[in-house]
Amino acid sequence: MNIKKSNSAVIRWLLLAEVVSAPLFYAAAIIQTFTRAGFDIRRHAISTLTLGDAGWIQSANFFMTGLLALCAAIGVRSLLRGHKGGTWGAFFIGIYGIGMILAGLFRPDPGLGFPIGAPEEMPTSMSTQAAIHSVAFFTAFICLIAASIIFARRFAAIGERGWSTYCIVSCILAPLLIILGSTIGTWIGVIMGCAGLVAFGWVSALTAKLRTEALQV
Repeated sequence: MNIKKSNSAVIRWLLLAEVVSAPLFYAAAIIQTFTRAGFDIRRHAISTLTLGDAGWIQSANFFMTGLLALCAAIGVRSLLRGHKGGTWGAFFIGIYGIGMILAGLFRPDPGLGFPIGAPEEMPTSMSTQAAIHSVAFFTAFICLIAASIIFARRFAAIGERGWSTYCIVSCILAPLLIILGSTIGTWIGVIMGCAGLVAFGWVSALTAKLRTEALQV
């Protein structure tokens, strides 16, 4: 890869944004899990933390995660321009970022007793805001799966089989967990949270790996 050293420092900072993204997202979510009154991770998805008086915290968490992903997409594009992953890999990471921003701007519907005072049942219909939230989040999730396939091919092409295998495992495990959580209906917050951890953790690990490549330029 032929990039100027002056640009290399900027790229490393852009990639660092996504390296810290997953740890920050889950640190904020875990703290809220244990401090938000009425929230039960066994019944409630992390997205429902956007509801209630303190919901702005999780909304900001989604929004910041999206902004960091957009920074990373620019860094990936700049680092890998003209190489595998430089176009579509960066594109899907960028769309993931936009999806997370929208997921922070639009909230799911109250239900299952959260926030306090909400109906104990699941909502029988979905509001427009909740529909946008769901579409945005799942679009972001699908984009990470697509990106992991692209980078699996990239790492295979350059002989890094360990990283290629990691990408493949991530793109299979994350949707399987989503399907499992949607099917069994219990411990949904834990299972969906683990699915997100696999996907979000993968993109953070990927950008950490690419950052080491930028250091070698």
